[in-house]
Amino acid sequence: MKRTRLLLATIALSLGAPAPVSAHAFLDHAAPSVGGKVHAPPGEVSLRFSEKLEPAFCSVRVLDAKGERVDKGDARVDGGDRGMLRVSLRVIPAGVYKVVWRAVSVDSHVTEGDFTFEVVP
Repeated sequence: MKRTRLLLATIALSLGAPAPVSAHAFLDHAAPSVGGKVHAPPGEVSLRFSEKLEPAFCSVRVLDAKGERVDKGDARVDGGDRGMLRVSLRVIPAGVYKVVWRAVSVDSHVTEGDFTFEVVP
């Protein structure tokens, strides 16, 4: 009887335990979109993450087909939305562009990645 109560208590506790929380800042969506095509050159690239970001340790660069930066070097976490990372772009011609990002969530987990988008005439 004592074993049965212990077993039932263990099961009850495990069912009531909270699920582990992932605190990595994963890319949720971007503008321009990942792999997307736009007909007008965007003025900025914005990246939306699943967690709040640590502004001091996040970065984003936008490169042209030659690997040259076309952003203005002003990457920043949005003051009103700490899950949004933005960078301004110079005026860019039609072509394929690569966005390279690194995000650090407020609890110091690092994620990074890249994607392309295309400006079409």
